[in-house]
Amino acid sequence: MELSLHRLRMLRELSRRGTVTAAAASLHYTASAVSQQLAQLERDVGAKLFERFGRRVQLTELGLLLTEHAEEILGSVERATLALEEAQETVSVRLMAGVWASVASGLLPHALAALAGEHPGIQVRTRELAPEDTADAVRDGELDLSFVIDYSDAPMPWDAGLERAVIAVERLHAAVPAGAVPAGSASLLELAEHPWILASPKSHFGRAVRTACHRHGFEPKINHEVEEQSTAMAMVRAGLGVTLVSDLGLGLRPPGIDVVALTTPLLRTVSIAYRTTSSRRSALQLVIEAVRNAAAALGLGTEPALP
Repeated sequence: MELSLHRLRMLRELSRRGTVTAAAASLHYTASAVSQQLAQLERDVGAKLFERFGRRVQLTELGLLLTEHAEEILGSVERATLALEEAQETVSVRLMAGVWASVASGLLPHALAALAGEHPGIQVRTRELAPEDTADAVRDGELDLSFVIDYSDAPMPWDAGLERAVIAVERLHAAVPAGAVPAGSASLLELAEHPWILASPKSHFGRAVRTACHRHGFEPKINHEVEEQSTAMAMVRAGLGVTLVSDLGLGLRPPGIDVVALTTPLLRTVSIAYRTTSSRRSALQLVIEAVRNAAAALGLGTEPALP
């Protein structure tokens, strides 16, 4: 019996996701392609590995047994890859990183330029994802590392198979139309009467800001729901409402808006997430160091906002 690593990854993803459609989406394949490969895996094994119940599937006892071994096999392959990289005399590796707009514009240009000068063998490629999706992509092996966020008002659930290195702690600021808040600072409650421009509650940022507003005793009146901070600030400039923006996000602000400090600070911690089995990868540690240095150059410390 010869088992395909490719098909074992699909079986593992099916076990995690519960449906062929969800497994296919996480692996960036069509559902038809995944179904065909799983059917071939069953033929390779000579036994039924899962049963369908409507749209969901349930692994058989043999399917569960093979999935357990698949985790060990795929983990061993990754550890072997790391060992080979570490055995090389010079660091030469390609890493795929998950990013979002303010990180990509505020930190990466300086970090990657410095990295290229000091360690030209390390190539970092990036893929822009929603911040709440990047950790799952690392866990599933789609990315080698990703930037993740924790808000002081909304900590993120954490996967035990991942580690994180704190890069920077940012403050959130109020972005308001010019002259709308004469004082240089304001509490969230003082912004309650303004219309708001905010990300949806499905996003980590949108949930965190709503939680902070509730803690200050009000429900924000959201007139415009947009996901990107740059878009929200453009709408602020047009006088359509107020929003919150992070330190890194301030680099995207247009002229003609005021940035007002919050009297009760709201913090968010930016970290890099990576798989536990990647903790010895020297190239990854060099990337983390370069990004931390870029954050420090912007005056951002690494004291976590969360315990």
